Amino acid sequence: MAIELNPKILNGKPIIRGTRISVELVLELLSSGMEVDSILQEYPHLTRENVFEAITFAAKSLKHEEIHQIKAVIAA
Repeated sequence: MAIELNPKILNGKPIIRGTRISVELVLELLSSGMEVDSILQEYPHLTRENVFEAITFAAKSLKHEEIHQIKAVIAA
């Protein structure tokens, strides 16, 4: 996989290996409606495979995430 976590680059955020482009940025671009081809035009050093690896990395990360519900009590 071409995703790298390096504490010296972007404070250790997951990035596309060999770049300073974070998985977070790729996901934000996709969620804003930007198409993969447009991302590749904007960032020509990325590949289609890089974009899908970012999605896969995010999905795998969330798969093991625990969600804790907290109930708030408000005194009247």
